Amino acid sequence: MLVDLIQNTLDGLTAGAAYALLAIGFTLIFGVLRRINLSYGPAIMLGCYAATWFHVQFQVGLLVLAALTLAATVLAGAYVERLCFAPHRDRSAIAAMVASFAIWMQLEELATLVLPNHLYAFPALYEGGPLSLGPFTLRAEALVMFAVTVLACLALQRLLYRSRFGLSVRAVIDQPVAARLVGINLPWVFVRVFAVASALGAVAGYLIVASAGQVTPMLGMWSTLKGMLAMMLGGLGSLPGAIVGGLALGLIEAHSQWFFGPQVRDLTAYFLLFALLALRPSGLWTTPRHG
Repeated sequence: MLVDLIQNTLDGLTAGAAYALLAIGFTLIFGVLRRINLSYGPAIMLGCYAATWFHVQFQVGLLVLAALTLAATVLAGAYVERLCFAPHRDRSAIAAMVASFAIWMQLEELATLVLPNHLYAFPALYEGGPLSLGPFTLRAEALVMFAVTVLACLALQRLLYRSRFGLSVRAVIDQPVAARLVGINLPWVFVRVFAVASALGAVAGYLIVASAGQVTPMLGMWSTLKGMLAMMLGGLGSLPGAIVGGLALGLIEAHSQWFFGPQVRDLTAYFLLFALLALRPSGLWTTPRHG
């Protein structure tokens, strides 16, 4: 019983690392623009599909695929920002969200036109079996996911708190009117935030498909739902909350699958989210908005 509990906790933390990366990207965009980007997951999916297309055509290696995923996802994110958020920056948040939903459909359609099959193989991050640590087993790719998430969070922390760009971002999050008055170029901050968020999403997407060894069009909707769910669990606009929410979501899913079976794993996560929002609308982590 105790071994199973610890094993599922380890599995939940490694899965939650991917959710945390997705949630951080959502949180960056929401914290700065006060907008929900429904195209975040589809942009990641398009980046993974671009890398898959190159793999199918030219059989390139993992590092090249990672670079292609990153470049294509950032370009897709820039496309979303220009079409959905730049025109609605000072207008309704609902209009921007609806526009991002329309782009979601567009990006999915583009991906399925380029690669029409529902499922494509993706080179595995690790070909060997799971690693044994006494009575526990861990997948090597899951450990890589967790390590990369930690490094990405440290790099983001340094960017936000040790650079002029980070100072501008935190000023825009805390006092957007004052930031504009002191001369901060808000449109340029928005574009760079989108690029950083897209890069984080690309890292998460690449590690997810390389760990699974496959990619499908459902990756877009899956990434959007998991990222938004983790963000709301942790607390809207809080970067530490995004990390806590992602890890919490991974733990909830792992333990609910152990107790109740895979059929009700997602249902349990959604139920707990609704209960949390009813009892604690601010999420698990309540900090100032710059997180």
